[in-house]
Amino acid sequence: MATLIGVPWTRIRCFPNTTHSFIRRSSSYILSFSTNRRSFGVFASSSSDVKLPEKKDKVDEVRVRFAPSPTGNLHVGGARTALFNYLFARSKGGKFVLRIEDTDLERSTKESENAVLQDLSWLGIDWDEGPGIGGDYGPYRQSERNDLYKKFAEQLLNSGHVYRCFCSNEELEKMKEIAKLKQLPPVYTGKWATATDDEVQEELAKGTPYTYRFRVPKVGNLKIVDLIRGEVSWGLNTLGDFVIMRSNGQPVYNFCVTVDDATMAISHVIRAEEHLPNTLRQALIYQALGFPMPHFAHVSLILAPDRSKLSKRHGATSVGQYKEMGYLPEAMVNYLALLGWGDGTENEFFTLQKLVEAFTIDRVNKSGAIFDSTKLRWMNGQHLRALPAEDLIKLVGERWKVAGLLTESEGMFIREAVELLKDGIDLVTDADKALSNLLSYPLYSTLSSPEGKPVLEDKLYEVATYLLSSYDNGELTLAFEEGPDGWKKWAKSFGKSQKRKGKSLFMPLRLLLTGKLHGPDMVSSILLLYKAGKNGLIAPQAGFLTLDERFKILREVDWEGFNKDQPPLESAAVVSH
Repeated sequence: MATLIGVPWTRIRCFPNTTHSFIRRSSSYILSFSTNRRSFGVFASSSSDVKLPEKKDKVDEVRVRFAPSPTGNLHVGGARTALFNYLFARSKGGKFVLRIEDTDLERSTKESENAVLQDLSWLGIDWDEGPGIGGDYGPYRQSERNDLYKKFAEQLLNSGHVYRCFCSNEELEKMKEIAKLKQLPPVYTGKWATATDDEVQEELAKGTPYTYRFRVPKVGNLKIVDLIRGEVSWGLNTLGDFVIMRSNGQPVYNFCVTVDDATMAISHVIRAEEHLPNTLRQALIYQALGFPMPHFAHVSLILAPDRSKLSKRHGATSVGQYKEMGYLPEAMVNYLALLGWGDGTENEFFTLQKLVEAFTIDRVNKSGAIFDSTKLRWMNGQHLRALPAEDLIKLVGERWKVAGLLTESEGMFIREAVELLKDGIDLVTDADKALSNLLSYPLYSTLSSPEGKPVLEDKLYEVATYLLSSYDNGELTLAFEEGPDGWKKWAKSFGKSQKRKGKSLFMPLRLLLTGKLHGPDMVSSILLLYKAGKNGLIAPQAGFLTLDERFKILREVDWEGFNKDQPPLESAAVVSH
């Protein structure tokens, strides 16, 4: 709510003579001002002076809105604002309204509007009223509400709160220059505020273009109690008379927003802190028209790691970009909610429904929130692994097929591969690298690495020789066929024959069979590689080497000369994506 302080009250009161088609919440405020020519005042104390429409709405119903401009993609900051409005409405059993602010005709496009709607739907943020749904307070695009703006502009003109200004652009620029020289705020000096009716009629007769300017009281302060920031106040002498209708008949942003929020019965305006300065103009318009004031809550900006405003130079900033990068909507919603809000516990994992249950506006922080892409990636991994098993398998399987790694998107191999690799997948696109690494056989590059040298020097050639023998006599293949129990039995026997156990046994086996020293569970990996060589699911372009092909390479390794020169077979053996 807002209060005007220190404004002299005159005895002239002008009440709106129109009936507004919305329900007034209880509100009380006073606005008055004086000019050299006449005095005006507006007083509103309750809803008794306005006839209530016969609607089913409740007087204290929570109604919030998200009002994007369709001039580009949905920024993560805008998405968070929409989310906070949505959570507040759902937690209070209220209505979430979507309104399109498309008065910037040159920059607004239907493509951008559709993209914004699609991104909101992807996030799971559904609206109760707005484009595609309708409602009792439409239209929901500003470009379709011009008649309404003109109606209220004329009402303000007739009541004296607004006057016609015939100043040219050159005159306005000169006023700014003079104010700058005097180190004063660049406010309008009020040249046409005191014009006589004859002077106005003379300009109208000449066809001189004019704007509608709002009369701002010259003394006093406006104070609001912001639900996030607490008490905020402005001096009215810093503002000057401002334009609400341009000379081409198009309404100005602050006027449109005020009329829209009032006629749509918006009870709470939750928006970014960059709109806080607009509140002064909007509050004056609310009071001049006799509209009840909504509650205001201004959310802090989302900042980059360097604490500057998050922008394209910091990387991806739009919801659509993160969607294309493979992020889940559940993770985006969870992370955006935590940018400036928390439930007071250390819990960081929330579904949308859990957020609705936990959200309160008083726990929104007024300080800026840092956008941490590393934290977002981690959170996406948490949500990815929390998906029902069948959903995760389907998602990753389809990804592998689209990426050209597999010829099918479902089956037992895919189920086992997802289970094996999921802990290393934070984004669905990570699944490509995870599977490619599993299928690759970078034997020579590993043997040539500093980490591989100790394993090589621990008589690796002996392990290779006996491994080849076990493969040739069918023992190893039989172990593969019998699964984990068969492998366990074979490994125990093999280790006993080599007098090796633990790391001394399994590190050489991992290196010889997978070409790597590290990776997911070794037994599961090797058994999966064996199956991959038999089921024909691996696409040719994946560069996969079957176990038969790997043993062929092992037979050709020159173990004695390995450390002297790089083997000529490296280009054929090193397969990595």
